[in-house]
Amino acid sequence: MEKSAKVASKAKRFHGRLLSRAFLEAAPEQVAPRLLGKVLAHRTRNGILAGRIVETEAYLGPHNDPPDPAAHTYRGPTPRNRVIFGPAGHAYVYAIYGRYFCMNITCEPDGIAGCVLLRALEPLAAPGSAEFAAMALNRGLQPGAPPSQLTSGPSRLCQALGLSRPAHNGIDLLDPASPLQVRDDGFIVSEMLVTARIGIKHAVDWPLRFVLPEHKCVSGPKRLTGSRVLLL
Repeated sequence: MEKSAKVASKAKRFHGRLLSRAFLEAAPEQVAPRLLGKVLAHRTRNGILAGRIVETEAYLGPHNDPPDPAAHTYRGPTPRNRVIFGPAGHAYVYAIYGRYFCMNITCEPDGIAGCVLLRALEPLAAPGSAEFAAMALNRGLQPGAPPSQLTSGPSRLCQALGLSRPAHNGIDLLDPASPLQVRDDGFIVSEMLVTARIGIKHAVDWPLRFVLPEHKCVSGPKRLTGSRVLLL
C-alpha cells in the first residue's frame, strides 16, 4: 500500500518547474517564441492533463506603434479583456462561436496589455494512458485517436485539457497552488519557424506566429511558409 501511494503521488506531480514572472514580463513578440517547448499542465480529477507548447501567436497591446488591430485590446480595456491589462502570467480565456474556448497567456508588466495565444500543444501523456484517454474523451474522440487530433488548434487544446472561460479566465499560471500552470521541464528548442498569423482578418501579414518546424501537432496548413530561425 505504501509503495502504491508513492507511485500515485509521483504520477500527480507537475512536469518541471514553474516559469518566473520575469520570464513573461516582456513584449508578446519576445515571449511567444520563448514559450515554445514549455509545458501547459492542468490538474484534474482524471490526473494531470498536459501538453508541450508547439505553436504560439503574439498579440500586441494598444501602446504598440502601430496598435495591433487583431488584438482584443485594440480599443482599450473592457470588462471582457481586463485580464490582459493585469500582471503577466495569467490565463486569458475567451469564447468563440458561443461554444469553444481559446487560451492566451498574459505578458508585459502590470497595467500594460499584451498576450500570447496558444495555438497547439503536443500531448505529454502516452497513448494508452488514463490521461491520454481523458484528453481524447474531452474532445469526443476514441482513446486511440492520434495525438495530433487532440491538441492541434487553440480550441482543441482547451477542449482536451478541460479549459473554459468560466473556470479558468484570470487564473494565475505561476501560482504553485494553481490547478493550471505553465512550466519548464528542460526541453530545448533548437529551431523555430516564424510566419504570419492565421485565422484573423486584420494585420494578417505581421510575422507573429511561432512554430516548431514540421511538428505533427501544429495547426493550420501542412506546408508552412516562413523564416526558419536557429536558436542554438
